[in-house]
Amino acid sequence: MTGLTRRMALRGTLGVAMAGFAASRAIAAEGLTFALIQINEQALFFNQLQAGAEKAAKAAGAKLVVFNANDQPAAQNNAIEAYIQQKVQGIVVDAIDVNGIMPAIQEAAAAKIPVIAVDAVLPKGPQLAQVGVDNETAGKMLADVFLPYVKKNMKGHARIGVIGALNSFIQNQRQSAFLDAVKGQAGISVAGVVDGQNVQDTALNVAESLLTGNPDINTIYATGEPALLGAIAAVQSQGLQDRVKIFGWDLTAQAVAGIDAGYVVAVVQQDPEGMGYAAVKALATKLHGGTVPATIPVPVTIVTKANVGPYRAVYKG
Repeated sequence: MTGLTRRMALRGTLGVAMAGFAASRAIAAEGLTFALIQINEQALFFNQLQAGAEKAAKAAGAKLVVFNANDQPAAQNNAIEAYIQQKVQGIVVDAIDVNGIMPAIQEAAAAKIPVIAVDAVLPKGPQLAQVGVDNETAGKMLADVFLPYVKKNMKGHARIGVIGALNSFIQNQRQSAFLDAVKGQAGISVAGVVDGQNVQDTALNVAESLLTGNPDINTIYATGEPALLGAIAAVQSQGLQDRVKIFGWDLTAQAVAGIDAGYVVAVVQQDPEGMGYAAVKALATKLHGGTVPATIPVPVTIVTKANVGPYRAVYKG
């Protein structure tokens, strides 16, 4: 589908998307202007990513404009097309639909606008670089914490319920890596996988249904922040803190409280601020004639009761 055909087909969505540019129409006549295209602004993760991007833009003497797609893939494509017309000098995108975003990225490349993919992993294409974590390795790292915990604290028996986001490529990677690492272990089985769709309220609803339908579940694995928040809320609402242990991704105040209370055992903590900073810094480096590696890794930390202390000040309830 050509860019023109897609714009005509998505005219309604384009109208919504363009409304989000009201505060950022004026592109600087001098200096650099970069665009950050977000998934949403509900999750703390994305707010931290934006904070890092803003710091890097300030350090580079550049302007940063931000678009919130509100979980709408088509809006991200339309945003890229609009920013091409506004002649920004670089784009950072955390893609919802990693395949569907590629035509718009091709258009940016044709306009000689470098694109940095952050967090979500895009297929091979003209993007300048990929910034983020190795989701498969981190999923295995969490499994390496999970297995000894089950052996020591759960008599070797774990019945797992998974709260995933089946519309997210990276969360599917996290899910597969963790389950592949624990499958075949004696005493460990999977009760079911439900789709939280990367939306907290949806994750809560499916988590409650999963727990109600499978009263033998004693472990939840949540693949992202909305899933983890939904899992925590479901366990609390059903009063299962003493019986169900949670492993997941991305700290929040609720996750820190759960770790302190003992029913959240381990959380993969990414560095979203570091991702945003690295992505915008890479654009500035490229625009100033420097070399940018194709992959820019950002490390993770497995947070447990043993090392949660420093995070309390960051994630206050």
